[in-house]
Amino acid sequence: MKTLIVIPARGGSKRIPRKNVRIMCGKPLIVYSIENAKVLQKEMDVDIAVSTDDEELGGIVEKRGVEVIKRPAELATDKVTLDPVIFHALQYMEEKKGLRYDTVITMQATSPTLQADTLKAAVRFFEDSEWDTVISAMNKPHLSWGVTDGKITKNYEKRLNSQELPPNYIETGGFLITRRDCVSENGRIGEKVNIFEIPEEEAIDIDTYSDWVLCENILRRKKIVFRTVGKMQLGMGHIYRCLTLAYKLTGHEILFVADAESDLGIARIKEANFPIKKVENDAEFERLLDEIRPDILVNDILDTTEEYMTMVIKYCKRVINFEDVGSGAKYADAVINALYEKGEKLHNEYYGSKYFCIRDEFLEEHPKEFSETVENILVIFGGADPSDLTGRLYEICKVLHDKHPKINFHFLLGFAYPHKDQIVTDEEHRIYVHNDVKRVSAYMNKMDLAVTSQGRTVYELASMGVPSIVLAQNEREAEHVFAGIQNGFINMGIGSKQDALTIISTIRWLIATPKVREEMQKLQLSKDFSKGQDRVIRLILNDPDDED
Repeated sequence: MKTLIVIPARGGSKRIPRKNVRIMCGKPLIVYSIENAKVLQKEMDVDIAVSTDDEELGGIVEKRGVEVIKRPAELATDKVTLDPVIFHALQYMEEKKGLRYDTVITMQATSPTLQADTLKAAVRFFEDSEWDTVISAMNKPHLSWGVTDGKITKNYEKRLNSQELPPNYIETGGFLITRRDCVSENGRIGEKVNIFEIPEEEAIDIDTYSDWVLCENILRRKKIVFRTVGKMQLGMGHIYRCLTLAYKLTGHEILFVADAESDLGIARIKEANFPIKKVENDAEFERLLDEIRPDILVNDILDTTEEYMTMVIKYCKRVINFEDVGSGAKYADAVINALYEKGEKLHNEYYGSKYFCIRDEFLEEHPKEFSETVENILVIFGGADPSDLTGRLYEICKVLHDKHPKINFHFLLGFAYPHKDQIVTDEEHRIYVHNDVKRVSAYMNKMDLAVTSQGRTVYELASMGVPSIVLAQNEREAEHVFAGIQNGFINMGIGSKQDALTIISTIRWLIATPKVREEMQKLQLSKDFSKGQDRVIRLILNDPDDED
């Protein structure tokens, strides 16, 4: 079938002056429609023409090898509809080419978010059918009202949720595909009409400045893949960090990828309603990257190898790694090691607590005022607690209760903690167990003392000003030097190597020394975590950081 695509584009515009030639995300607005039309031209027998009354706009079009039709003045006023404009362009092209087209497609210059694949699918749908006309539209069911005989009346029979309402199709400027015989000076729509539904984000017609801003945001959106891990041996810190960042990257296209063994992490990501794919190995991950070609890959999988990194950089425009001290780190665009303190930035590495991504809930809560008397002690060892330090502290708190009968011990058990049937509330010893708490900050800001592991939780406790004793889960975690006395923590090394008597005596000492606890709180609250998320987001998106 021989097809003509006509893009009508006047030079004048009242709401947004000169909008068709204005630069949007690096190129004139009209170019988006031209590029979509050219994609179609590569696969089908298509001619493209732009009908315009503007010399500057015509120059932009000619540079891209597209036919420019000079629109007569009488067809370039605000009151003229598109029907005579398209008919004029059709007659001009048929006379010039010496042929008769089978199909005519109208594409507005004001639909930059329309995707070429959507246009191609619509044309195939039209060609495989007997419809005279197919129009792009989005389905926007909504309760609405109208006017009948001067009175406001409802356009529905029963108030329902939007997902239960009947379809309500709204035309877009994306495309109108019609048979040649249906095009006249007074119309382009035949008797047999159908709708080709397009996604809402592709349905924007730029008519106002708000539309312009919305389109720019959509066009700047990036495909971002988070490859992460969350299982019993490694805990859930990587998952929670990636989720924190994903929430901040609203508007971008997010995909999580995890290995098949990360069942705990996968469950948490699904609970957060983010899309996730499982991969068995790096070869399967490579096939996925080749398919989707992400703009950004975020690796939160600990140390990477040279082999892995040289593979992923073939498919990703930008690669960001977290907590990576492996041989592959040098290939990343940025390596963020917030848990290590090494002073200034080294090459592509960003160290220190200033890059810690604290969750939003901790930015909203306020630290508890210091109390000389310890009334509440928190025990928290992360999402999985692979060393079961929770179990050790459960027995230790029973011993502590004998000499401190008025103290309440609060255990916050993580999402993936495997011994929840054994660690239960014991009111006799004033032990209270809270499972999978959704808002941890609301508990922390009521505590006078805490016992925790050496991962991300120490930063959260510091933000709430809770003097803490730290027991590391493993050798790697013990290397995180933030949790030291210089920042308000008593660090007791690897928890599995520390005896119960020393832990008990240390807790009792802190209970009995309010001046020490007060100084610890001051050191903690001297740290500012409020800008860490923004610093990391800027590194991920490659936005300049004026402050740093």
